[in-house]
Amino acid sequence: MPEHTSTTEGEMPFSAPDGRKPSITWYKIVGELETSSSPPLIALHGGPGAGHEYLTSLTDLWELHRIPIIFYDQIGCGRSTHFRERIGDESFWTFDLFIAELDQLIDYLNVRQKGFYLLGQSWGGMLGGIYAARRPKGLLKLIIAGSPASFPLFIECGKRQRAELPKNVRDALDQGDRDGDYNSPEYEEASVVFYSKHVCRIPMPPEVEKAFFHFKDDPTAYYTMQGPSEIVVTGNLKYWDGTEEAKKIEVDTLLLNGRYDEVGELCVEPWFRSIPKVKWVVLEKSSHMGHWEERERFMELAGSFLARY
Repeated sequence: MPEHTSTTEGEMPFSAPDGRKPSITWYKIVGELETSSSPPLIALHGGPGAGHEYLTSLTDLWELHRIPIIFYDQIGCGRSTHFRERIGDESFWTFDLFIAELDQLIDYLNVRQKGFYLLGQSWGGMLGGIYAARRPKGLLKLIIAGSPASFPLFIECGKRQRAELPKNVRDALDQGDRDGDYNSPEYEEASVVFYSKHVCRIPMPPEVEKAFFHFKDDPTAYYTMQGPSEIVVTGNLKYWDGTEEAKKIEVDTLLLNGRYDEVGELCVEPWFRSIPKVKWVVLEKSSHMGHWEERERFMELAGSFLARY
């Protein structure tokens, strides 16, 4: 990031529903909220629990288009308040929790009146899609990147991709599933093979490695909602399907995913079929981290979409 780029960090008091303790949401603003002629872009990271760092390539949009970027660590990860004591509590870790946090952040930063854009990646795109379906005041445009519209279809994508892995890799994954041991060296090595094909096909940037650090540091939200890994889904999102709610999205929407994405065409297509005003672009050389794997192309697509009118 160029030295002259304006950045602001802060903490928002967050009243988490049934949080049982005071909490804060940490945020970082790149660019000028008050003086920029462009509405800001709020970046919704994945996981849940991946933290904001792996999305920081989005600062290109400030440099190229002067679109201010609002990053934040969602509750339960990074520099925001953690709730390790709520692991497995499916009544706490819900869409409503994260929507309440996003709503409060929008009002706390006073951007609702000017308007704002949303970009959600992976889980963040699911969150952004459901939030947009509630037609919040101030939302102008939505980008959903590498996000499934249906978790059952996401699971089916994973089964198909897993079936294409070398036999020794499949055997190691199957053994971990049978034993319930997802931390063995064999299982972790096999997972790396899957990730190198369907999560990040370039040498993993340190910012992306940081997301995996967050998962290890505090897996509470991820474990409760997703499961023990990208490959094994046991959490409360297992049967989630946003197809019907997506029909309520009124704003212009851009869908992005990679040709080799773990979030494949099968589970992105329902967004395209359901959202009334939508464009879908596949990044031909990318998997799940198109904002790094094809960074220039990703920013060209996102920037032209947001700045077009």
